[in-house]
Amino acid sequence: MGLRIYLSMLVASLLAAQPRVPRAWDEQGFVGWQLPIVGQKFTTGHFTEEEYYGAPVENVRTYPVYAPDREPKGYWDFLNSIGPKPLVEPGKLKTERDWIEAGRRVFEELDFVASRRYDTELIRKLRSRAYVAERSIEPLPDGTMPYIRWVVTQKGVAIALRECAGCHLRWAPGPAPGGKPYHGAPENMPFPNFDFSFVDLGAGVYLPQGDDAPAIRWRSHSVPWIPNDIHARIKTMTNQEWGAWDDASNGMGMAARWDGSIYYPTKIPDLIGIKDRKFFDHTATHRHRGIEDLMRYAAQVMSADSPHFGPYDIVPRTGRRVPYRLSDEALYALALYIYSLEPPPNPNRFDTAAAAGQKIFTVNCARCHTPPLYTNNKLTLARGFLPDGSSPDVMPVSVGTDPAGAMLTRKGTGYYKVPSLKGVWYRGRLLHDGSLASLEEFFNPARLRPDFEPAGWNPVGVKRRAVVGHEFGLKLSVQERAQLIAFLKTL
Repeated sequence: MGLRIYLSMLVASLLAAQPRVPRAWDEQGFVGWQLPIVGQKFTTGHFTEEEYYGAPVENVRTYPVYAPDREPKGYWDFLNSIGPKPLVEPGKLKTERDWIEAGRRVFEELDFVASRRYDTELIRKLRSRAYVAERSIEPLPDGTMPYIRWVVTQKGVAIALRECAGCHLRWAPGPAPGGKPYHGAPENMPFPNFDFSFVDLGAGVYLPQGDDAPAIRWRSHSVPWIPNDIHARIKTMTNQEWGAWDDASNGMGMAARWDGSIYYPTKIPDLIGIKDRKFFDHTATHRHRGIEDLMRYAAQVMSADSPHFGPYDIVPRTGRRVPYRLSDEALYALALYIYSLEPPPNPNRFDTAAAAGQKIFTVNCARCHTPPLYTNNKLTLARGFLPDGSSPDVMPVSVGTDPAGAMLTRKGTGYYKVPSLKGVWYRGRLLHDGSLASLEEFFNPARLRPDFEPAGWNPVGVKRRAVVGHEFGLKLSVQERAQLIAFLKTL
């Protein structure tokens, strides 16, 4: 009798140790999740549960791509002999720590499946010292190449773009060959100067066969419900023109993703501390109510962004499909890992200048950037937007920054969320569009003048322009601004 009780207790404890993995793609989860498109009565569409779960599951490990002169001896032979290995093995995950570690692997290794290429000539180039030198491709401090991974599948070894870590892995400066990666922070590397494109090929997996590159690019960004949509220009762009805008809008902490815009790009958000934030995206496209929402949002960004918006179809409905997906277990592990991310050690001391700056902050900034999160988790109005009715999540004010991202893109909701200032010292680009590159630049009154030269994002062909909006603090004295900056760098 005692043995039976013991075995029952053992089984119960083992079952209790296994978490309940939420269902990522659940129709009930979509209720109230998305904010309406600005000026419209609809939200972004979504694939049905049947469509989503009918997609093939991807679950293979990937491996670093080393610069040709940094590749370990025998590494290429190893890749060609190892065969595909599973990225996540749920049956082996016994503790929460196991799940978080599995999520770390997903974050680090997951590739953008649609970008995989088995082209032997392309692979030869990437392993060639001459090609890497000719294209001035700089390796990361650990000797690996940014943005790309080797993928070992049943078909062989492919090259592919990184998924999560392509945008959300930042390298801290350090003495050569130092440097340390900050997981979750916005990337800070220029996109390599390849003479081929992963992105057109990748986007084409979602879009109608027969589309040429300009059509694929146009479908990625067009906003058909806006009269005289600027993105119509993409259809007649030369490759050179597209390349200039693509280079300006991607890399160094910027990204013009599907549903985004090369004309109105946004900076890459910081994932550290996301557990405490109520909305995803700078324009608050989706609510964050719990881990299921993060899983669903990650799944959507990876492979299930809908091409349908109310009566508007970016892709004909006959071509509607989810090309691939992750298992719910992999998404759950990834979400747990993202929730576990901690900020890097802060090198900035809380000194007398920071103490003085804290007092200035309390008087001038704390209403919106409220401690301890340094955000009130509310939304502000894009310039020119007047919402119907009121909401407890909305502050009925505009800080006057460029409204285009919130008004003229498929991610437009009419709102910008109040960002957290925690970690502002390491994040890089400032404002939603990344126009400014430092706190010193942000608090420089000269940025309001048309002859100002922003160190952050600029439209192609533009060197000087005013960066208007969020003018709080610009009228402080030079000393007060320095003190406020000193405090902000300690957060």
